[in-house]
Amino acid sequence: MPPSRSTVVHPLRVAIVGGGGHIGLPLGLFLCDVGHTVTIVDTNSQGLEDIAAGRMPFHERGADELLPGCLASGRFHLTTQVTPLRGQDVVIVTIGTPVDEYLDPNIRTFDRVLGGVLDQMRDGQLLIIRSTVFPGVTERLGRQVAERGLNVHVTYCPERIAQGQALEEFTKLPQLVSGCTPEATQHAFAFFSELGAEVIELTTVEAELAKLFSNSYRYINFAVSNQFYMLAERHGADFERVHEAVTRNYPRMQGFARAGFAGGPCLLKDTMQLASFNHNLLTLGQHAMMINEGLPRFLVDQLKASRNLRNETVGVLGMAFKGNCDDPRSSLSYKLRKVLTLECRRVLCTDPYIQDPEFVSLDDCLVQSDVLILGACHNDYRDLQINKPLVDVFGFIRPHKIENPKSKI
Repeated sequence: MPPSRSTVVHPLRVAIVGGGGHIGLPLGLFLCDVGHTVTIVDTNSQGLEDIAAGRMPFHERGADELLPGCLASGRFHLTTQVTPLRGQDVVIVTIGTPVDEYLDPNIRTFDRVLGGVLDQMRDGQLLIIRSTVFPGVTERLGRQVAERGLNVHVTYCPERIAQGQALEEFTKLPQLVSGCTPEATQHAFAFFSELGAEVIELTTVEAELAKLFSNSYRYINFAVSNQFYMLAERHGADFERVHEAVTRNYPRMQGFARAGFAGGPCLLKDTMQLASFNHNLLTLGQHAMMINEGLPRFLVDQLKASRNLRNETVGVLGMAFKGNCDDPRSSLSYKLRKVLTLECRRVLCTDPYIQDPEFVSLDDCLVQSDVLILGACHNDYRDLQINKPLVDVFGFIRPHKIENPKSKI
């Protein structure tokens, strides 16, 4: 069951644009649970129908228990239209902000959606941008609002939750707030403070950079570990043994991440946005992309060096971009599958969270595969009894597998 929360003293009417997604929906459930009246605005009508029927469209810890109560409260509304925005006190934007084919930020979608939002807004409302944006976009939006003659409090308050843990982290993690005016910042500060969160004030560009720095730092950090993993493998060393040795009771190495796939809809995208902001001179980020995106190819090449994959079936355990998650977006397991398809006789994929008619059951994958590769660290795999060669770059599955230090195969 989700934890009990204090009810807000000043209940507001809050609309969340893009609110049917991984960022907006958990936030909407949280805000409704503490006493606000919430309107979810999303163009995905099928997703809204599922939500209205009490079905979460994705896995989020605690949300399945929270959704029915929110629906029954009479304070949780769903719509595909932006017309209700005028009647709100707070409008929160959580739309995705992709990069284009040149790995530069695609601002057109953001402009189009925000144009429609502003058409429906009125003086005195608080506008909170929660999406990841290119530095300078918030101030640009503030100028656009002023040009319309609107007295709307424009703020940027980036989300920093881990997907799947949003309901737990809203008040556990500090909330970063910024605004185009001191008054706007004060309104955002008051809104998040009443939720019980620690609030940190920044300028808009500082808040925009803080979000990009956070994801870029994690992505680069994973690349360091993946580069070290490749180096260890090439020299016949066991990366996991080295990692355990240098991190045990040694505080200065506690930030040393484990190796593994660094995928998902945010880390690479935000690193590339930061590179674009720096005139494509973020060499650390660009090298990190080459390392992390190259890991699936490296693993297959290591297999090819010791096995004749042309005659073998390879099974991939987990296709989500991270463990205990049902989100396949930008998952490197799919890149791994593509590389394997060109190199081996057959590829089998399985995942307990993702429904795909091309996937097989875990039992079938274990029985029919000659070699197994761990793609996502789902808890379902932690204690598997595996009697076949296994590539586990994460070092996640407990050591029931066959012993061979070379590539764990």
